[in-house]
Amino acid sequence: MNKSELIEALSQDIDIPHREAAAITNTIIDTMTDALAQGDSIEIRGFGSFVIKKYDSYEGRNPKTGQKIKVKPKKLPFFKVGKDLREQVNAGK
Repeated sequence: MNKSELIEALSQDIDIPHREAAAITNTIIDTMTDALAQGDSIEIRGFGSFVIKKYDSYEGRNPKTGQKIKVKPKKLPFFKVGKDLREQVNAGK
């Protein structure tokens, strides 16, 4: 499912105009993005949680040349699936 399919499903499920469904979806995604960018965690019970993982700098290699390079420290979002979602996926629902 992509974003436009999510908007369409929301529009049909609660019988609202497509424009309103798009505004709601964009607000949710923007709010979640802002929270993660500020370093906050997001927990949606039964679905999962989003956290920011911090990675220290390390020495890597350029795959083309084999030359050693310094990789800067970084932060990346990480999703941990919730128990209910995991059980539904494993049940094939």
